[in-house]
Amino acid sequence: MEEGDPSLVAFLAPAVWGQAPAPNAPSAAAPSAPAVAVPLTDQDLKKVAGPKPEELAKGDPGGTLTGTVNDVVVSDSKKGLTLSDLVNQAGQNRVAINFVWTLITGYLVMFMQAGFALVETGLCRAKNASHTMMMNFMVYGAGMLAYWVMGFALQMGGSAGVGLGGVAPLSGEFTVNVLGKPWGLFGTHGFFLTQGGSYDVGIMVLFLFQMVFMDTATTIVTGAAAERWKFAAFIVSTLFLGAITYPLYGNWAWGGGWLSQLGKNYGLGHGYCDFAGSGVVHAVGGMTALAVAMILGPRIGKYTRDGKANAIPGHDIVLVLTGCFILAFGWFGFNPGSTLAASGNGALRIGSIAVSTMLAGMTGSFAAMLYMWIRFGKPDASMSGNGLLAGLVAITAPSGFVNTVGACIIGFTAGVLVCLSVEFVEKILKVDDPVGAISVHGACGLWGVLSVGLFADGTSNYGGSWNNVDGSVTGLFYGDPGQFVAQFMGVATLVGVVFTLSYVFNTLVDVVVGQRVSARSELQGLDLPEMGALGYPEFQLVTTHPSQAAAGV
Repeated sequence: MEEGDPSLVAFLAPAVWGQAPAPNAPSAAAPSAPAVAVPLTDQDLKKVAGPKPEELAKGDPGGTLTGTVNDVVVSDSKKGLTLSDLVNQAGQNRVAINFVWTLITGYLVMFMQAGFALVETGLCRAKNASHTMMMNFMVYGAGMLAYWVMGFALQMGGSAGVGLGGVAPLSGEFTVNVLGKPWGLFGTHGFFLTQGGSYDVGIMVLFLFQMVFMDTATTIVTGAAAERWKFAAFIVSTLFLGAITYPLYGNWAWGGGWLSQLGKNYGLGHGYCDFAGSGVVHAVGGMTALAVAMILGPRIGKYTRDGKANAIPGHDIVLVLTGCFILAFGWFGFNPGSTLAASGNGALRIGSIAVSTMLAGMTGSFAAMLYMWIRFGKPDASMSGNGLLAGLVAITAPSGFVNTVGACIIGFTAGVLVCLSVEFVEKILKVDDPVGAISVHGACGLWGVLSVGLFADGTSNYGGSWNNVDGSVTGLFYGDPGQFVAQFMGVATLVGVVFTLSYVFNTLVDVVVGQRVSARSELQGLDLPEMGALGYPEFQLVTTHPSQAAAGV
């Protein structure tokens, strides 16, 4: 028989597809009637035999005997294997794949906390090492406490997820009508992970993943406020960020809130789109960092009497670049993990997302290095590291929607932007940010949000829709100007609402608790006054005022 011969299909059909030839079928030489499909029954499954015990006893070096009909869970041993068992097993396997994927990527994002701790501590002076590390350590505990009590409920309490079994109990959203359209403002189910039926296996997976994202936002603030932030004020501020500020914007973007509804309600593309959090995580953290740093004021010696900025170098560039590598590694959980799935609904795009993430980080570091090299004559190590992070921050929102060329452009732009922004914040705004967190996460986070509206290429197709709008997310450069408008509204909300809310609350904290340590403690270093122990007790630390250093004292 030749390839494509219909008689070959008729011959194989009974064995492969469970089809029976028509009665009195003609010979192969004569035209045959189409095969009639016979429904598969439970009785047919009883004929399917797995490996025998004696075969399994010899081991399975080739992997051909493992994962067979013997491994399908049977609901009723008296009935044996049924079609219902097969279908339920297939469904559970898909959800299990998504559970495991989401949990593992969540673990990677949690490990990013170590990277942030090293970057921030290395960029600070040795006399503040213990204090900076302790803030990065306890931001995890304080933020998680607030998020468990109420933050998660406010953010995700009205948005049932996909790919994690439905998480149906998350169905309570507080809404108001604006011009006849419903605007979601915050969720109402999931307080303490018990209220509203939220004691659910899928919701637990979603909580873990969303919690480590929240933790990333809260730790951004510690870098900008380092070396003069009172530890008690840090705890109070972190509790508020984890309980209120972050969850509110997270709801508007990811929890079914009003920003995500801009497409459905007003025809603005697919509504605000932020795949993995350039806005929700990084810009929220960056805007809060700007507010806190403005309230705290600059470190002693940062500016001269005439307003000129003095450089205050960190104490360990090895820690800084090691931390950057850890963060880049964790970002492979941050962005690809935001599919919340590895099976179904276009989740196989995780490979594309991972590559775009990698490329944007690379081009960001290259751009920052080249900028500093051309301008100052030397490639600056700390700014090269910040360039890497800037590229990663910027690609976070568009990572699920853009191709590799777009990713490289986005990352390269962020690498230059972070250098410009650091100078602007320091010299024009006169805001002291020891690690460049406002620029890396704030400025480049906003750029990442806007870049979705420019570079989304319309190929993502996550189940055929996004934010309840059919089709793939498409940016201005690919034909949809409405998407850029939606992204711009997200940026305006970040700058107008999130910054304002953070500034007002932290001003209240300053009045009640006090945000800044005393001048004496700051000059001494915060390790002993705030933590009671030095980060480097075996070394003699010498505090030199920048003016003294300039004079050679």
